[in-house]
Amino acid sequence: MGYTLSAYAIMLSLPCRINHMANSSIQYRIVPRQPGAHLFEISCTIPHPDPAGQIVSLPAWIPGSYMIREFARNIVWLKANANGQPIKAEKTDKTTWQCAPADGPLTLTYEVYAWDLSVRAAHLDDTHGFFNGTSVFLRVHGHEMDAVEVEILPPEGERYRTWQVATALSRLDAKPFGFGRYRADNYDELIDHPVEMGAFTLASFDACGVPHDVAITGRHNADLKRLTDDLKVICEYQIRLFDNEAGETPRAPMDHYVFLVMAVDDGYGGLEHRASTALICSRDDLPKATDKERSDKYRTFLGLASHEYFHTWNVKRIKPAAFMPYDLTRENYTRQLWAFEGITSYYDDLVLLRTGRISVEQYLALLAETVTRVLRGSGRLKQSIAESSFDAWIKYYRQDENAPNSVTNYYAKGSLAALALDLTIRTATNNGQSLDDVMRTLWQRYGSQGIGVSEGEIEKISAEIAGVDLSDFFNRAVYGTEDLPLQPLLAEFGVNMFLRAAENAADSGGKPSTKAETSPRAVLGVKVSGGSEAKLQNVYDGGAAQAAGLSAGDIIVAVDGLKVSGGNLDGRIAGYSVGATVNVHTFRRDELMQFNVTLQAAPTDTCYFKIPDNEEGQQIERRKGWLGVV
Repeated sequence: MGYTLSAYAIMLSLPCRINHMANSSIQYRIVPRQPGAHLFEISCTIPHPDPAGQIVSLPAWIPGSYMIREFARNIVWLKANANGQPIKAEKTDKTTWQCAPADGPLTLTYEVYAWDLSVRAAHLDDTHGFFNGTSVFLRVHGHEMDAVEVEILPPEGERYRTWQVATALSRLDAKPFGFGRYRADNYDELIDHPVEMGAFTLASFDACGVPHDVAITGRHNADLKRLTDDLKVICEYQIRLFDNEAGETPRAPMDHYVFLVMAVDDGYGGLEHRASTALICSRDDLPKATDKERSDKYRTFLGLASHEYFHTWNVKRIKPAAFMPYDLTRENYTRQLWAFEGITSYYDDLVLLRTGRISVEQYLALLAETVTRVLRGSGRLKQSIAESSFDAWIKYYRQDENAPNSVTNYYAKGSLAALALDLTIRTATNNGQSLDDVMRTLWQRYGSQGIGVSEGEIEKISAEIAGVDLSDFFNRAVYGTEDLPLQPLLAEFGVNMFLRAAENAADSGGKPSTKAETSPRAVLGVKVSGGSEAKLQNVYDGGAAQAAGLSAGDIIVAVDGLKVSGGNLDGRIAGYSVGATVNVHTFRRDELMQFNVTLQAAPTDTCYFKIPDNEEGQQIERRKGWLGVV
């Protein structure tokens, strides 16, 4: 990959343990010492520290979220002790400490500030505690392959007596969902099992014989039976997708799985782990007993759960070679994230359709939204999804106001590349082979064997499955910046693709317009924050606003002398004719500025799909093979 592996990465790649005292476990202890102050206290005891002086560090990033986050910045203080006496622990860089030589067990005690309500780090207050191991557990250099024990303790006080623990970590003396001691085979396993503690709601189900738990933190009134029934079907489908040996019981790659769900007022996100996922959602995304059908919000939640569960195979076990092993001290570069995130994004909603959680019409509407989202970013024409994968560390995960004009979303466009690849393989083999077969082959040759996928290997396997040369396809879809040939590909499967202009700012496609044909709608070519201020979040390439000189961050206060807000600006502009010139007053910082803007027509970038009435029988059969339903 063009860089030298760190000592940590080299150590993890060795087949045996380096430390001659490898039978001794590293002992961690974590307690929510001050929930109101958001402070965890952690101790790490090393039975046989390096006689030259033990080095410890905290990861700089967490797998699945490709940005340097420098978790060590949340360590408030750190002290070292050996044989009952304090010893010096000196910080040598932003994530690393060097301890003085110690004769006998070394214990490091430290405090971590936890106030990041996300799936990536740690959060603690009087209602619950959550942490990823990358945020709280020091890595002991030279002992990464040692067995690990961790004691998880509750906060002190009567108010916390109902708290429980949810995690996929293996239990030692802890009772199910109880505080106590847990274990891991090594440091890598330890940090891949997030922990939730609190008075959460618990539900369980089995999928292909594997117990699955759902722990929901936060106030909600979810219909747990509907939720677990739907998740069971989704999980079992995915297990069978990867292990479909005839006559045998499908085997999951884990013996226990946990969905850790944080229900908040407004949130969305997930992070995958080897035997669990951490999810954050709006409490309105969860199903309610009064719902007669699955709401759009609930379908969104199921899509998120489906996405993270698919990662159990695709990225947690079928990994880029660049992640074998992870080097958590710095960026790990690969051009394959389009496949590990994009293919997963393709399957998340497709699995909902194939399991009957959504209809064909709903699936095509979701697909249309994805196409529309991709078409509305001119960055797709400047950066390939392979380049976007490589630059995720500095671009996709650190987007600025110019991101739509310069960055390709390797999730969204990657999912469309996966769709195009699936349909290309199906067309070449008359539906005899598909992307399903590519994923199973990757699992059998790489994921189940613990071997990393080299750059270009996915392309080779795809061509092998298709039985044709796919180099032109990958040069265009993955390494090029052209739009994908979705329209002709979908037509072969009885799905016609159309583009139209958006009818309003919130129009994301999905269904064709039912309105009579009208003249094109006038637009500024901007994205505006909602609310009382019409603040420009993005100014799109080639748009009217950019041509007139408006910039992201400008606050539009008036159009032709009339006050506007974030809520009414779009409608106000739509009242003008295309080509009209309007006088726009803005504040840029504290300066009042004036622009004459010549309005443009809304671009034809809103996608929708239709299944033709007079389609051929072959199209119906092809579509059934692809979607699983007619």
